[in-house]
Amino acid sequence: MTGPLQGLTVIEMAGIGPCPLAGQLLADQGAEVIVVDRAPGGARPHDINNRNKRSIAVNLKAPGATDLVLDLASQADVLIEGFRPGVMERLGLGPDVCLAQHPDLVYGRMTGWGQEGPMARMAGHDLNYVAQTGLLHMMGDSDRPPAPPLNLVADYGGGTMFLLFGIFAALWERSRSGQGQVVDAAMIDGVNALGAVFAGMTAQGMWGPARGANMLDGGAPYYRVYETSDGGHVSIAAIEPQFFTELVKKAGIPAELAARRDDHSTWPEQRAAYAQIFAARTRADWAAIFEGSDACLVPVLTPDEAVAHPHAIARDAYVTIAGLPQAAPAPRFSRSQPGTPCAPVPAGSNTAGVLTRFGIAPDRQEQLRKAGAIH
Repeated sequence: MTGPLQGLTVIEMAGIGPCPLAGQLLADQGAEVIVVDRAPGGARPHDINNRNKRSIAVNLKAPGATDLVLDLASQADVLIEGFRPGVMERLGLGPDVCLAQHPDLVYGRMTGWGQEGPMARMAGHDLNYVAQTGLLHMMGDSDRPPAPPLNLVADYGGGTMFLLFGIFAALWERSRSGQGQVVDAAMIDGVNALGAVFAGMTAQGMWGPARGANMLDGGAPYYRVYETSDGGHVSIAAIEPQFFTELVKKAGIPAELAARRDDHSTWPEQRAAYAQIFAARTRADWAAIFEGSDACLVPVLTPDEAVAHPHAIARDAYVTIAGLPQAAPAPRFSRSQPGTPCAPVPAGSNTAGVLTRFGIAPDRQEQLRKAGAIH
């Protein structure tokens, strides 16, 4: 791969969720990402998070395996892992050992609860971390339980993005100090940081405790999703006055209804009135009416529709790899634009090539094979 990260070498300990996405995003931008998989595997063309990466299969419990991974890490810029606290230490690959051998290594750790604290060793998933931060309480309609926000908020927003942010902050600091360090990326910390704006709004009296009763949680009639006559949906986000004026004009919202937009006490009745208005036409009708408009009304597309949309096509927003449409590398760069991603390879496909590239002699590779450390 070409791209702005060409020349950056990353060792990724195989896992699931936010850590593999972090590795994929690094690889998309040209980094050499080598995944340490536990065992060889079959074809996995639809495992998008493993595109652009190379894979070695290492049995970390076999003799010589720990020293092998340490040797690889000693030649890398970054190591990322997403195990529970203490797992890498028990494998003999904790940050103290790695940094003692390679002091300028950036050692990225991804967990849900953090490396310490009474909940640190508990199992958990995205929904649990969002719940723990108090933000899940704010999501969904008031007459229903809080709505799971897929696993985008904690896993990928509070996890992947903050791990990457930490890695690049540590690399920048290393460029001046010459020293590596540990990046402790906890999903709950990242979600808390993402939710800071709501803490500020609450302190200013701009956000109330009731779910589904605020401007950005579906409470406002002008910031909400409405069903259309054909069972489709449209999203409306006409917050600013000029955008709201455009919405009123094109949707035919009665003037007396529009005049009450900021009267929170009437929002339930306003939402019901808006629902009737948007239920009168099909999704395609509304899309045609608002095409090119500043009213902030956009149809809710299915994933297949999103891939085929003219705007996505014009921007080359998707690439097709091994028959599967998927997001193109992002963000974009004016000079060092990355190339088309490569399909994921089966686990362990690159073991011999990677070890040779890292200077592991053929006789040592053979010893590791006989010991069951590599495949």
